[in-house]
Amino acid sequence: MATDLRCRHDEALLLEAARLHDAGLGRRAIGARLGVPHATVRKWLDKYRAGGTELLLKMGGKQARYDYETKVAAARAVVDGGMPGPEAMARFGIASKSPLESWCRLYREGGAEALRPKPKGRPRGSGAEAAPRTREQELEARVRKLEAQVAYLKKSIALKAELRSRTGRRP
Repeated sequence: MATDLRCRHDEALLLEAARLHDAGLGRRAIGARLGVPHATVRKWLDKYRAGGTELLLKMGGKQARYDYETKVAAARAVVDGGMPGPEAMARFGIASKSPLESWCRLYREGGAEALRPKPKGRPRGSGAEAAPRTREQELEARVRKLEAQVAYLKKSIALKAELRSRTGRRP
């Protein structure tokens, strides 16, 4: 079983960071007081502002999935409506800043259709029975196979003859 090597902080530290934020301290001051990098504290505070302590304590769990309507609404609010990212995260219940940023980028490039879910896996019909072959195609494939076999046998005979000539006797 694989072990998770990422650094995880206990719930008490996360709650203390939230309490210090509510008391009016900034991320650098919170980071200095708790001994945590301020970039980490910034991520914590983004999540705390977006969903409160429940979302903050869920950090490091399973990755959240969002439906198409939520993605489009959040991207429209940020790109077209000019809503700030943290406010959009809180309003639409988005746990992280990175998916919101990628949705906005996709929305700017291709509109709402760019946010549609894409099919996963191998496309159907890509297997061996994609289309029935004609008799002529079957015969051509058989001829290619037999020609490859003949070439292999000729090469084998040539190698045996070369070995015989080098050693001076029959194998």
